[in-house]
Amino acid sequence: MPDTRKIVVLLPVFNEAQGIGQLLDRLADVPLDGYELHVIACDDGSSDATGRTLADYSRLARFEVITHSLNRGLGETVRDLFERAAEIVEDDDVVVRLDADDTHDPAVIPAMIEKLDAGADVVLASRFQKGGGQVGVHGRRRLLSALANRLMHAVFPIPGVREYTCGFRAYRGEIVRRAIATFGNDFIQLKGLGFTSTLEKLVKLRLLGARFDEVPFVLRYDLKESESKMLTNITTLGYLVMTIMYYWPSRGWRTTYRARID
Repeated sequence: MPDTRKIVVLLPVFNEAQGIGQLLDRLADVPLDGYELHVIACDDGSSDATGRTLADYSRLARFEVITHSLNRGLGETVRDLFERAAEIVEDDDVVVRLDADDTHDPAVIPAMIEKLDAGADVVLASRFQKGGGQVGVHGRRRLLSALANRLMHAVFPIPGVREYTCGFRAYRGEIVRRAIATFGNDFIQLKGLGFTSTLEKLVKLRLLGARFDEVPFVLRYDLKESESKMLTNITTLGYLVMTIMYYWPSRGWRTTYRARID
């Protein structure tokens, strides 16, 4: 294992001019001894000042910006980020995906790395572990989130996972490279169905035999200054479509992808 490993932080960004600067400043303050920090942001057709803010930070070393001229949605944005990460990481490097709206505290990252070093392939920042929670999430959204996580746990049971819908995760470089090599462009197949890609990555990595763990995390929705990008109806439809695609007899993901992996 080299003395210095990379930690590659992936940021899908769409109209986050109000929060992205604060997040990047907090990320720079995280103690990452023994790691060389790389940041890859994908600006998904922002119409506010996001592009100018990213351009300012891109003058720093090891900061890369991918730009979509038109808004393509979270699925395609995250796909491009993970494919780029797979090109530059080694097996012992770390890939972290963060939301760009300053609701995910990068101070959690060292605890996630400890879990990776202890043997996990994927570590999830979880509101449902002791010490975790959420601030500023109220009423209908809190209820929908709880119901979605319970439903996903029933439909796609994954050992070590309680948090299915939060995208704040750390990945071993090896599992990211293997996922892209195995699934290719279909690592995120349901690109146009809202936030479905957040769950799809978990399911695909489970098919690869990835080992999962969680660390407690407090979602700070009270710090969010931009509008929510969550399209509940489309994402719900995506969950239904993915369930059918996974379990469909003889042609579902369980059969077709397992055969490819084996």
